[in-house]
Amino acid sequence: MLGVLGDDDKLAVSEVHRFPNGPVNIDRHAHWDTGKLLTEVHEGLRRCRGDPDSIGVDSWGVDYVLLDERGRMRNLPYSYRDSRTEGAIEDFAKKIPLKELYERTGIQVIIFNTLFQLQAAMRDEPNTLRSANRLLMIADYFNYQLTGVPASEFTLASTTQLVNPWSHSWDDEVISTLGIPRRLFQGIVEPGTILGKLNRETRDATGLGNVPVAAVGCHDTGSAVAAVPAEGDDFAYISSGTWSLMGVESRKPIVNAASLRYNITNEGGVEDTYRVLKNIGGLWLLQECRRAWGSSESYDALVALAEAAGPHIAVIDPDWHGFLNPPSMPDAIVGYCTKTGQKPPQGHGEIIRIVLEGLALAYRHTLTQLEEATARRIRRIHIVGGGSRNGLLSRFAADSMGRQVYTGPAEATAIGNLLVQAMAMGRVRDLNHIRKIVRGSSDILEYEPGDTRAWDEAYNKFTELREMKIE
Repeated sequence: MLGVLGDDDKLAVSEVHRFPNGPVNIDRHAHWDTGKLLTEVHEGLRRCRGDPDSIGVDSWGVDYVLLDERGRMRNLPYSYRDSRTEGAIEDFAKKIPLKELYERTGIQVIIFNTLFQLQAAMRDEPNTLRSANRLLMIADYFNYQLTGVPASEFTLASTTQLVNPWSHSWDDEVISTLGIPRRLFQGIVEPGTILGKLNRETRDATGLGNVPVAAVGCHDTGSAVAAVPAEGDDFAYISSGTWSLMGVESRKPIVNAASLRYNITNEGGVEDTYRVLKNIGGLWLLQECRRAWGSSESYDALVALAEAAGPHIAVIDPDWHGFLNPPSMPDAIVGYCTKTGQKPPQGHGEIIRIVLEGLALAYRHTLTQLEEATARRIRRIHIVGGGSRNGLLSRFAADSMGRQVYTGPAEATAIGNLLVQAMAMGRVRDLNHIRKIVRGSSDILEYEPGDTRAWDEAYNKFTELREMKIE
């Protein structure tokens, strides 16, 4: 994505190069093809047709790359959806109680966190870890490939569950408990730091000159939240895409009895903020349904079928473990309904309808938890990211939660990335200035809540299902 920031504080964003990305299966394990991704990054930089003022990279969290002493990748990095982490939480809990772990890191306990991936790696391939020289998160690895500078950006490092959120430093005790070498972990830098300039290899591959590379909110949600076009502090955000990341922004970590009970996480944000949030299954369910059906129908067509279907045919919890990576998502949804004694959905429209309704109900459930943990009344919800284009889901969200919902921008991650680059280059003052630019450069839609009573029965069923043990 290429951004142009005018003197009038208007940001124009255009797509330069888009390419597919997904895990590749090797020996029954899911990996990322980082070599192919780097080739595509180089192609995107070539298509800039001239030197930009700066470059910034963001990526998903939790996954990592291991390098040897010469900076070469040891093996393709694992995907967080790989099953190797089964049992890792229970194994680590024998070393440090999970309550103590949460109090040290403020990060939710979830099976794919870097901590538990490393626990699994120590169990299955300890020599690979012990012989490695560096560990870099995905965006950090690409920054390293572009500049030769190894560094860990704070918003991305915070997703590992290995960082002390108060000091912005690695937690040496947790790392020592894992039994992995401390040398693997690089110095942590804040978003808005200039890392260096393009190295010779990148310049030769792209035709660009000595362009600065900035550490942005290198966790994609960190960049997206920076671009939430909100004012004040009585809002929550939903970064809506493959996952729905729903939370509030805070100037300090929120670690208390309620946040522990609800498994609320405290990830790093831009300008010394914290993303106090929860992971919700997200549009992964819809994406996987479409893939299973052969992608013959567009997303818009599927949403139209959902709108035509009847309301609340069945209720699902999008965070059920069986939806993480099933062989067939439609079969998993039908199976969930059968297991819970509900009428299974018939046809594409009904399946997509209960997926979108399930997400809206999960938003309502998370809203109550966030308000309790933060002792804050949330009055407005901002949905950003690709999911903000889904008007039916946005309407469901407003009706389910009984709150005003604002949607857009859809390319929030790219916009946040670009404007943190601009902050690093001295073009933008601070986070408030970033959000003022976003408000003045984006089309924001508003959804007023309807009658939430129609959703109350479905919500009661949702909370009942959350308490059930469904295999």
